[in-house]
Amino acid sequence: MAADYELTPSASLDLSTLDELLRSRARVVLSAEARQRLEAGHRYLYQRLERDPDTAVYGINTGFGALCGQAIPAEQRQQLQKNLLMSHACGTGAEVPAELVRLMLLLKAQSLCYGHSGVQMATVQRLLDFYNRGMLPVVYEQGSLGASGDLAPLAHLCLPLLALGEVNYEGYRLTAADALSLFSWEPIVLGAKEGLALLNGTQFMLAYAVHGLLRARRLATAADVIGALSLEGFDGLCEPFDERLHRLRPHPGQLLVAQRLRALLAGSELQQQTKTAVQDPYSLRCMPQVHGASRDALAYVTRTTEIECNAVTDNPTIFPEDDAILSGGNFHGQPLALGLDMLAIAVAELGSISQQRTAQLISGQRGLPPFLVAEPGLNSGLMIPQYAAAGLVSQNKQLCTPASVDSLVSSNGQEDHVSMGANAATKALRVVVNVEQLLGIELLNAAQALEFRRPSRSSAPLEALVAAFREKVPFVSHDRILHPDLAAAADFVRTYAWE
Repeated sequence: MAADYELTPSASLDLSTLDELLRSRARVVLSAEARQRLEAGHRYLYQRLERDPDTAVYGINTGFGALCGQAIPAEQRQQLQKNLLMSHACGTGAEVPAELVRLMLLLKAQSLCYGHSGVQMATVQRLLDFYNRGMLPVVYEQGSLGASGDLAPLAHLCLPLLALGEVNYEGYRLTAADALSLFSWEPIVLGAKEGLALLNGTQFMLAYAVHGLLRARRLATAADVIGALSLEGFDGLCEPFDERLHRLRPHPGQLLVAQRLRALLAGSELQQQTKTAVQDPYSLRCMPQVHGASRDALAYVTRTTEIECNAVTDNPTIFPEDDAILSGGNFHGQPLALGLDMLAIAVAELGSISQQRTAQLISGQRGLPPFLVAEPGLNSGLMIPQYAAAGLVSQNKQLCTPASVDSLVSSNGQEDHVSMGANAATKALRVVVNVEQLLGIELLNAAQALEFRRPSRSSAPLEALVAAFREKVPFVSHDRILHPDLAAAADFVRTYAWE
């Protein structure tokens, strides 16, 4: 069983750590430092309220949003926080997938554990209890403007702490009250500011960014390997990947992809054969430039996302050591909105160039039969998978319209610029899923094309790829129903140990 992982304010969460946590299902606990910071922040907040009972502090003794000028008496402040969660639980659309809800719980606990939010330790502990038990609140995809944070999704995420809302647990949909009773957990009674701290924040967008990036980084690696296999099937040239060319334009991603392609093609019999073509189409020749640019974009998104994983994004923010409570806008999702739009575009380009390589492979050029089938005419072969790929590429173009350039006024003009990062988040994940299928379609075609180059062999890593793929998808000798093959190919892209 995996060792416990401690949430510690002085230690940064990065994508690799999050990936390992999600895979290992390790139990997450609060470190001694986190407990001390939480206790100090919570204690300071109450001392401050006792010392300055008449000083207006947003969301603690005032209303919210456009109602921030409305004073709230001390005896109504607990109800204020509960009302906030209930009134903001206005999510619509499809349910957020379970793995993303798990991430939301973890990331919300991480953001609160710095002690700048004033919440009680029991609230953060209950978030981790849900995470560790796999008790996942029912959250909906739509409803967030990406400022003041992800209000509606986070309301649904945190309602079950109060024995409200619903959860998914071990395959069952339960009311939160019934779920809490399974472990004799009492509902959390929210103190001053706690409802606001739970709702303010970017953890919906951030969960999608983390999840999307983990899958996108696999796609970037897979695209290089599958692209190299397509080059071999097309009888393409390795000359465009010569290191001397790429030193003259040394973008980091471009240099890396060119190096990877050289390594993937090393030892190939096909590359030793005399070539009749002088140049290859751009989709094959320019893989370092295109794949590399996507890698560089993903590196930027990674930096933005990892900063956000270790940020405090609620409002107002408490600074016990400075005797200060500051109201600001760290909940605004613009950094993530721009990053998620870039994530979608970078991944979509991997799919766009992949579809073009597929089109080249079925075109009947360089000694390959049309549609990569031995008896074209009687058999349509791999004609229609390319149609499906083209449809996915077209949809990706629509999904890549930036959400971050949009804004609509909300809360009677108080919240007059929003990020729309939540829409960027859900769109980006759809693009990632589409590109997993696009690369699966290319792999289906590239492996098929390689068979028409026999008995010549490709390199060891590419032959190993084809052998592994053939365990899931057999050679297409005659027409058959290809839907299962396309699904298996996409799953292969998602799960193969790409290197």
